[in-house]
Amino acid sequence: MQALTSLVLAAFVAYAGAWYTGYLDGNFALLLFVASVVTGLYWLAERFYFLPARQAAAQRLESADAQRRADLAKQGITQVDSSVAQAKANILAQPWWLDWTAGLFPVIISVFFLRSFIVEPFKIPSGSMIPTLLVGDLILVNKFHYGLRVPVLNTKITDGNKPQRGDVMVFRYPPKPSLDYIKRVVGLPGDTVAYLNKRLTINGQVIETTAVPEFFDEDAMRYFKQYEEKLGDQPHRLLNDDSRPAFVPGIDRFPGAEACNYTVEGVTCKVPEGSYFMMGDNRDNSLDSRYWGFVPERNIVGKAFFVWMNFGSLKRIGSFH
Repeated sequence: MQALTSLVLAAFVAYAGAWYTGYLDGNFALLLFVASVVTGLYWLAERFYFLPARQAAAQRLESADAQRRADLAKQGITQVDSSVAQAKANILAQPWWLDWTAGLFPVIISVFFLRSFIVEPFKIPSGSMIPTLLVGDLILVNKFHYGLRVPVLNTKITDGNKPQRGDVMVFRYPPKPSLDYIKRVVGLPGDTVAYLNKRLTINGQVIETTAVPEFFDEDAMRYFKQYEEKLGDQPHRLLNDDSRPAFVPGIDRFPGAEACNYTVEGVTCKVPEGSYFMMGDNRDNSLDSRYWGFVPERNIVGKAFFVWMNFGSLKRIGSFH
């Protein structure tokens, strides 16, 4: 079992190393699921086989010691210096290969359950959601708001709430579902969304914006025009870059692309049933539905709602809309 366990642990380390170095696209949910299954099997084996076997061996040692003392007592020897207490402790001690498998199962299964059904942490890797979310923000995502899903398969098992315009949502990137993206819900199923000359229109109604003080991007070391917009119940802010054109360059062919019309002014799309149109708040610096299409309902991961840490600025901690 030691050799087998060494191979299992080496496989996990190799997978994590290949993922970290970019040799393969890792899937943390799958890795955590497999780790839960493997450590769970070890935990069951420890509980019902290995531990009882060690306890039986310790009991045999105690019985043998008691018999030896009884035999010595018959010979009039009552003072016996040796003790089997340390030997018993050594027998009952969990070997390293069980300590690193069965011993970790309660922690791993707790993390798996929490991450799969309650809340999942994410790190913001890019500036597409500035000014709402900054690079380096560590956020929490509600995994049950839109309905519970089977881990790894992402199959929906409860209804939950429907996504609403203005929600900040994490989803599986349609062109590459192994990646998680975060954007704002702009178009619901059946909506006609137009983003022309950097003005957003939904079902023929222009979404009004209010100019607010310019936003200084510390990474780019420049100011950007900032506006306040209201898609749902809560207002949010967005950025525009006057140096970027209104048209959408580098469009990918995507499922449902025939529902979109691209011009030099921008794009107009009819959102298919069961799908959503997503945009970043950093409107001129966001790879979103304008480029790669719609997010199907099956790709939804959860609703982002809280910044729990930003090591560069503790003031970032708090909820957001």
